[in-house]
Amino acid sequence: MNFTIREGMIKDMANVLELIKELASFEKEPDAVEIDIYDLIKHGFSSKPAFKIFVAEQKTEIVGIVLFYPRFSTWKGKTFHLEDLIVKQEKRGQGIGKALYHKFLEYAHQQKVKRVEWVVLNWNKNAITFYEKTGATILEDWRTVQMNEKALNEYITNKK
Repeated sequence: MNFTIREGMIKDMANVLELIKELASFEKEPDAVEIDIYDLIKHGFSSKPAFKIFVAEQKTEIVGIVLFYPRFSTWKGKTFHLEDLIVKQEKRGQGIGKALYHKFLEYAHQQKVKRVEWVVLNWNKNAITFYEKTGATILEDWRTVQMNEKALNEYITNKK
């Protein structure tokens, strides 16, 4: 293994943001990223961080991340949501993604969460196959629902 996995630090956030933008492009949403380095620092490294992050480092370069946060299920209790698992395109195939995934699951197990969950695009067959091989279940009957900032503002403005 020519990389290490460690907790992310403030100094990593510029590289983390670049990886997030790379993932957005991969997912065909290159202009969707609205956050900046300061958002990552503010929300990830405050007294009550909104997320936790592990990074994969090769020499001094951040080549991958796994970013996740706690949730609570009324059915299960404490859970984690894996928001992003990203490996630089030119670094894929070296086991970095698998190592980050393992680190996340190992941490979740140590924290005694009742479930981990995430979403995967239906066209990302490589990811789906990988997740299924690790014992994850792809739920076909649940749909992701989102309301963006504009829709939220319109709802609140028009429904008072």
